Amino acid sequence: MSFSIAGKTAIVTGAANGVGLAIARHFVDQGANVMFADMDEGALRKEIDRDTGEEGSKRAFTGDLREKLTQANLLSATIDAFDRVDILVNASRQMATSDPLDPDNDCVETLIDQNVILSLRLTQLIAKRMIKQAEIDDREDGPLGAIVNLSCIAARRTNPSLLGYSMASAALDQMTRSMAVALAPNRIRVNAVAFGSVMSQSLKTALKENSEYRGQIMDHTPMARIAKPQELAEAVQFLASEGAGFMTGQIVTVDGGRTLLDAVPAPIH
Repeated sequence: MSFSIAGKTAIVTGAANGVGLAIARHFVDQGANVMFADMDEGALRKEIDRDTGEEGSKRAFTGDLREKLTQANLLSATIDAFDRVDILVNASRQMATSDPLDPDNDCVETLIDQNVILSLRLTQLIAKRMIKQAEIDDREDGPLGAIVNLSCIAARRTNPSLLGYSMASAALDQMTRSMAVALAPNRIRVNAVAFGSVMSQSLKTALKENSEYRGQIMDHTPMARIAKPQELAEAVQFLASEGAGFMTGQIVTVDGGRTLLDAVPAPIH
């Protein structure tokens, strides 16, 4: 059993900042070829210019991935750079709070579009490429590819101000299971990592704005700490590796035990 992803080609969305960036960097450090995809061109360019990983092991792609043409261009750029794609990590995500009783607020639509529909369309597109690669390679056995979605424990915890985010997370979990079953005959695995509080850029900002926020998180997390982005990256690597070769349709929870508590949840980032 191997957890190695060396020599594999991965597309990581949301790779300019936070958790997506941590995953993309970790994959490069583990020997993978990585296409960093995000809308933030400046941050991506800065990242590609960093002296990490082997030369030529990473590329940047900038664009609004909610657009179908941009999605197709992302795939084309990846194939041009690395000839194939073995792993897709859907880490592009957005979080927002809203008044659940405000009928004029479009938070639900926005978050479902960003966190669910985008991941679904990329999954469909990249899976077709993985299947085509198998035909080209004339492979009749072994794994063809792995897709990992980034979800959240908000799918299982109720917080009215996170209505849109919770709905999007729950929908993403069900999409993960459905696509896992649909793609299993093609030997493509689809899993997700659901996380609690992670030291992302948005959480850092929230901690600066609210001095009591850290204590609330600690009180609701049995392990009494906030996860490092690297810890999520390692979980994603496991699901993308052959070590998880008989896992599909699973939502792996990385939350320090937070969902084990029967209490009103603190806000989640």
